Amino acid sequence: MSITSSWLLLNIFLFLPIIPSSHIPPIVPTCRDKCGNLTIKYPFGSDFGCGHPDFARYIKCTSGELRFSSRTGAYTVSSIDYTTSTLVITDLFMSTCSSMQNSGSFRLDRASPFTLSSQDVFILLGCSRTSPVFDPNEDLCDTGSGLHLCRGLYSCEGVTGIGLEPNGPISSCCVYQSITDFGSGYGLDLPKLQCSSYASMYGFGGDETDPMKWQFGISMEYNDSYYTETCKGCEASGGFCGFAGFTQSFSCICRGGGNSTTNCYGRGYAWNGTLRYKIQAKLSFGGFLLFWVVLLL
Repeated sequence: MSITSSWLLLNIFLFLPIIPSSHIPPIVPTCRDKCGNLTIKYPFGSDFGCGHPDFARYIKCTSGELRFSSRTGAYTVSSIDYTTSTLVITDLFMSTCSSMQNSGSFRLDRASPFTLSSQDVFILLGCSRTSPVFDPNEDLCDTGSGLHLCRGLYSCEGVTGIGLEPNGPISSCCVYQSITDFGSGYGLDLPKLQCSSYASMYGFGGDETDPMKWQFGISMEYNDSYYTETCKGCEASGGFCGFAGFTQSFSCICRGGGNSTTNCYGRGYAWNGTLRYKIQAKLSFGGFLLFWVVLLL
């Protein structure tokens, strides 16, 4: 065999194994257990491919801040309680005692794995006299014990932000009733309701008489049935539960790189980034040996 032919074979066997191919799996995501000061646990994830796919479209870690997204915008996740499967989100345009402004609407998608907590109380502020919430044929506002919430908020200096005077009439305030009946399809359309703003609270901070201590935010519960034995085994091996591929099947993402269909103890490999380079190295070395065999022939 001529030197030219041998040289051609050398190039083929040395470089063919490392040519990018559509068969090479995508880069395995890097998952984190922190986003800002919040601990991230399953079913949530810090990055795409981490956590459960049903939650990935709603919860994302962006610029060190965990955010919840819905049709009406992105909201900051202020806390997560994994023991009770609840999280609290805050709307930057939602009114509180210290700051009130015109708010946008809020909607919780019906298909989402979240529901509003029974602790939530939605209070509509600056509503017009013709607002449908005051329809006498509808029982939409709590006109009993809920009135003290309106009095409390209307005593705040912040009401000047929506054009009202402190301690003024509360006739433009409405405390929504039975909000949990709406379930995960709950929607708050302020333009349709003819209200300027809304406040949501999930606790009184130990003092119902002082609105400055009230806990403002939207508390939501999530379905914790996604936490399977397979995921528990993955976490026990030091991995992160995630998903991969077009089918978004379960994937255990290992801290050292690569992923697995079960855990990070070295069993059930679907693909491992480290393994990829070992295979390429062996193929290249094999090509080098073959070159010398052909040359000697």
